Amino acid sequence: MTHFTRLFAGFTALFPLCAGAAAEPLLNPVFSDHMVLQRNAPVAVWGEAEPGARISVKLGRRTKTAKADEDGAWRADFPSLKAGGPYALAATAPDGTKETVSDILIGDVFLCAGQSNMEFPVTRALNPHREIPAAANENIRLLHIDHASAAGPQQAFSPAPQWATASPESVKDFSALCFFFARDMLADANAPIGLIDSSWGGSRIEAWTSADALGALPEFQTSLDLLATYRSDPKKAGERYAAHWIDWWKTRANAPRLPWADGAQPETWKQAPADKTDWKSWDDPALSGHDGMVWYRTTFTLSEAQAAQDAALALGGIDEVDMTWINGDFIGGMFGWGNARRYDIPASALKAGQNELLVNVYSSWDAGGMYGPDDAMALSFPDGSSVPLSGGWRYQKVPAEMGAPPMAPWQSINGLTGLYNAMIAPLGRLKLKAAMWYQGESNANDAEAYEGLLRAMIADWRGRFGEELPFMIVQLPVFGALPAQPMESGWARIRDAQRRVAASDPLTGLIVALDAGIAGELHPPDKQLVARRAATLARGLVYGEKQAGAPAPLRAYEEDSTVVVEFEGLTGEEKTVSADRPIAFELCGEDACHFVPATIDGDRVRLAAPTDLAPTHVRYCWGDAPVCNWHDERDTPITPFELAID
Repeated sequence: MTHFTRLFAGFTALFPLCAGAAAEPLLNPVFSDHMVLQRNAPVAVWGEAEPGARISVKLGRRTKTAKADEDGAWRADFPSLKAGGPYALAATAPDGTKETVSDILIGDVFLCAGQSNMEFPVTRALNPHREIPAAANENIRLLHIDHASAAGPQQAFSPAPQWATASPESVKDFSALCFFFARDMLADANAPIGLIDSSWGGSRIEAWTSADALGALPEFQTSLDLLATYRSDPKKAGERYAAHWIDWWKTRANAPRLPWADGAQPETWKQAPADKTDWKSWDDPALSGHDGMVWYRTTFTLSEAQAAQDAALALGGIDEVDMTWINGDFIGGMFGWGNARRYDIPASALKAGQNELLVNVYSSWDAGGMYGPDDAMALSFPDGSSVPLSGGWRYQKVPAEMGAPPMAPWQSINGLTGLYNAMIAPLGRLKLKAAMWYQGESNANDAEAYEGLLRAMIADWRGRFGEELPFMIVQLPVFGALPAQPMESGWARIRDAQRRVAASDPLTGLIVALDAGIAGELHPPDKQLVARRAATLARGLVYGEKQAGAPAPLRAYEEDSTVVVEFEGLTGEEKTVSADRPIAFELCGEDACHFVPATIDGDRVRLAAPTDLAPTHVRYCWGDAPVCNWHDERDTPITPFELAID
């Protein structure tokens, strides 16, 4: 075994194999008081019991008998029900054990999923002082899924979530977009609405997709194999991951020497300040805008007695990903925004006298570093002694060109399948009316792959919840740099991927939210605007209301000295704001893109091409935070796009 992968103590505990272990109740925990079951669809009820037990299941006036299989799983199927209620559900075991769920309504169930802008609560949305007191509604029911990650699909949520009737108390910390959407849809649905909020800020789409779906994409095979190893042998998987991390470091063009390698020159490192919180606030210009990695190192001295004992290493809070070594041996790593790090250290990792502790910290954005506090940083021993680790730290900035290190595939929000396994799979056989997805920000750094991933995830969820499941995609709003010049943009690439997926699937719709954003605000508070547009989309996509389609580009081609972009859905009622023509159109050649004048001509837009440009692509409203002035008759911005020129 190599020097740097010899140890793996503490790693397994920080990357759990499952979301939690507890005795299964008779009814699966997804069934609780105040829930909503999908109307006009068969109803499955399931749970756990002694193998072979016959379970009597009653829903309303109907009773079914289910037999538990050899693993104890049972299932009862009921015919569809019309909107209404309340109903009661009861399951009774042969020994008389009985569980009852009451106040069940039959209506429409929507799954709201994604990252922080879906998780964003009502308390932080516009006008919470008016929205929260007015939130009570018996016909809107809420189910919030707690954050959880698992290496394999889970049969039940842990901890068990509880359905709740919409009230000021239950709504305030619930997804603002999800709740406002239901409020706007209630009259049109003409039925109770159940909302399932399964979201986690900062999460990547790969974490929300099953292993089967990702396995169809060849680029994930190696990582999925490592994840499979982790499920059966976490220690071995951790050793492989550490070796992979080191290989990645060694092959990067601008990588400095490994800090423990000969010639690493620790004397060239700088002294870290006493307050190590957020390296961007240190008096070091090189770190003031640094997103990426920083190495930290310190030494500590142990007695013979201490070095002969196992130990507990506490590093305090770290933002965002750490990889930790003692005396050149890999100890473990963890993801978390300021979460406390603790690793179990075997005596074989330690030695009497001076020892060296190295921590690589990666922060993808905003603040980053070792957060302490000082009294939480120590090495503790079973004999009651401890060694403080708060002082004596030195640091070395890693060049930003190194990029992001490889993430462990079992990492919660940056790994593969974990959130699907723990926050989607336990929904089991529940039927849904539709799903709404607000995510993509965390995939913007490698946006080229997003279209394929989004298609795979939608197909994956339809395989679980129904092949005809309508899927509503919230297109990313503006955020980031204002484009004074044409620019490459991961956020723009994500928006176009979302547009392409929606345009190619009649059961998928796009919610344009560009103008709901604020250039400097990652979490824009106007979730009411996005909810209104989601409700408008749902009336057509989900409920079948006849609507004029939103304007969308069809193709681009050259004609005479211009480039023509054809659209569908233009009605003539569109408007340009603060100008007499659309702005933010670009023509791109092999080497660069250029802003160009645009003229609306019926259902086409004509672009004047520079005489020295051989255009290959046309872009509209491209960039992190573009300023775009072309709106449809509902005051919704025309979707950003990129098209190849025929």
